[in-house]
Amino acid sequence: MCDDGNSSLLDLAVGGVRLELPSVTEDKLAQQFPTRLPVWWARGGEVQAHPVSEGVSGRLIVIRFPKKFTRLEKFVQRIFRGPIEIRRPLDRMNSLLWELSNGRRTFKKICELLDSTFHEDIAPVAQRTATALAQLRHLGLLIILEKPGDRRWKNGPGVSPPEHELEDDYPDEFDTTPLDGEELLPLDEE
Repeated sequence: MCDDGNSSLLDLAVGGVRLELPSVTEDKLAQQFPTRLPVWWARGGEVQAHPVSEGVSGRLIVIRFPKKFTRLEKFVQRIFRGPIEIRRPLDRMNSLLWELSNGRRTFKKICELLDSTFHEDIAPVAQRTATALAQLRHLGLLIILEKPGDRRWKNGPGVSPPEHELEDDYPDEFDTTPLDGEELLPLDEE
């Protein structure tokens, strides 16, 4: 464990192997801005634990995006009239991460808010948050920006790029009403 208790590294003893994990302030992502890409998403369900912060409701998030079919899959989809989209519901921690990743908060600030909300359930916060962001990046739902002004698109709820073919009907429990500041582009805020 930490020798003096003030070490900037989080030390873990795992099976006799000592791992050193960087803290939030040392992480290379600390001053970067996780940002949702334009994809349809909405809020649903009851309010969960959440920090009081602009654009954060504490409700669960559902993301909808088009499926990518091979030629054979597209043929089978048309015959059986299968869905053309994927609906991905997020758990409470990833829902809060999604709401916080609006392109105006640094990775460090997001980690602080997640840690103050979920405490030991999300420890170690920097590593778990970085892993979740990497998964969202892999799915093509999020990117990491160097500056908040680099975002040139709206990323609030219910916004879908024109090239995304989604089904017109979605359940009424999905709320696409933007919260304060969500419909703005970074240039509009100044």
